[in-house]
Amino acid sequence: MSKKKKRARAPTAKINNKFIASGYSEGGASLTNKILKSWCPVKLSAKADIDANLYTLRNRAADMAINTPIGASAINTSVTHTVGAGLTVNPRPKINILGIDAATAREWTRRTKEEFNLWASTVDCDICRRNNFLDLQHIAYVSYLTDGDSFALFRRKPPTPRNPYTLRIQLLEANRVCNPLDGSVIGVMPYSVEAMSRNGNRIISGIEINDDGEIVAYYVSNRVPNDILGRDKLTEWVRVEAFGKLTGLPNILQICRDGRPDQFRGVPLLAPVIETLKQTSRYTNAELASAIVKSFFSLFFVQPDSNRTLDDMLGDAVVGNKVNDADKPVADVTEYNLGPGTLNALPKGVDVKAIDSGKSQSTFGTFTQELISQIGAALNIPREVLMKTFTASYSASRAALLQAEKEFEQSRECFIRDFCQPIYEMWLIEAVSSGRISAPGFFDDPLIRAAWSNSEWYAPVIGQIDPVKEVQGAQLRIALGLSTHEKEAAEMTGTDFAENIEKLLEEQKMMEELKPEITETPPENDEFDEDDDTEVGEDVQQRTDNG
Repeated sequence: MSKKKKRARAPTAKINNKFIASGYSEGGASLTNKILKSWCPVKLSAKADIDANLYTLRNRAADMAINTPIGASAINTSVTHTVGAGLTVNPRPKINILGIDAATAREWTRRTKEEFNLWASTVDCDICRRNNFLDLQHIAYVSYLTDGDSFALFRRKPPTPRNPYTLRIQLLEANRVCNPLDGSVIGVMPYSVEAMSRNGNRIISGIEINDDGEIVAYYVSNRVPNDILGRDKLTEWVRVEAFGKLTGLPNILQICRDGRPDQFRGVPLLAPVIETLKQTSRYTNAELASAIVKSFFSLFFVQPDSNRTLDDMLGDAVVGNKVNDADKPVADVTEYNLGPGTLNALPKGVDVKAIDSGKSQSTFGTFTQELISQIGAALNIPREVLMKTFTASYSASRAALLQAEKEFEQSRECFIRDFCQPIYEMWLIEAVSSGRISAPGFFDDPLIRAAWSNSEWYAPVIGQIDPVKEVQGAQLRIALGLSTHEKEAAEMTGTDFAENIEKLLEEQKMMEELKPEITETPPENDEFDEDDDTEVGEDVQQRTDNG
């Protein structure tokens, strides 16, 4: 006699010969609860949970970002508030470590900033000579949000007449870093996650790691694998070492935001909301199609004894079905017309039904707003910011902006660490080694190099609901030592404080040289007595002469 297989039970504890539930065993971990017993998800490694699904996630996320308004808004909103027109650098050498005074540091900062802009403001910084550094930031960040990560290669080319530097940046989309299919590695198949390098290292989704999990190299293809428009060109892979053997400097940058240990590839921004986005898009399209159909004023000739409803006939008309026998129409519609004062006679036994164009789903707006709120919450972007609709009070709108700014600040700091700062440091090494920038001790001590390389990156100007309150808050922060004039000028107006002071001094000097005559409008006659007119006039003239 065979024994029945016992069902798995939630963990229990035995006290006084009685079994009682412990911890989550009768809650979220219950295996007997009718709602939860058939729900048994499994969390595996980052490789199994993320890398194995990346191909599908990227395709669906890209479709959401391109073809749905809410998905496009999520990407564009993050780009606008995080990168905007581009992050600008402000070199900040650490004077205490370098042993220089503030005046020397200011002069070095001004010179270095001008030199960096000489390289960054032209398309010569791009290997394709198409975009400047600010544009490269935008492209790299959009690619990172859409695909989960993006890459930048350090390349070299001879200087040009307007660019004395050899440094070039080549941007790569995420799908070009993948496991090679040319036989150079062992055990790789199309869309496989893990393969083995011939030197014994593992390759996970195009990233080679050693036994310690350290990233050793990246495998970059010369085109997107299986691209339908590039089949005339053989796909080849190049192994790019992560760091130079002699210098230890990076050869390639990966813009990514990890969320788990042992994670080597990023997850698209829209991955958690793909299903909700798709369903919302379908619902919106269905409501739009219904509204368009109902917007047409239509009349249907029907038999009074027919059991068919008006919705049935409308559906048949939309899909092209035949309502009646073609040889025996209910009525010839060409014999009737609509117009003021028109008299029409219908055949015996024929009735007319009109479409109610006012019939619609009254809950559409409320329902979609709730879905959008859930999408925004998952993306850490409030609905007001996601949809650009600030219809609440000043406090509520300001709270939504501040909540969103926290997310944008985190994303901005990660992007600066992964992309902007490493490129600036790579440029500075060339600038110092070529003699265009003087930095004593730069190559002698890593601490000295880090002190010279220190910098701040200014973000886009934050939207202001009430400029007066924003300026008053900035004044208070400066007065309490919580911020600086330089930082507030950059964040509130996107300008440089030192340049503002120089311009103001120039304008003040211009005003003093021109000495414009300032006149006052004399008061109305009913404001003073005619007898005092001369005295008032003399007083106005005296104040005018005194400026």
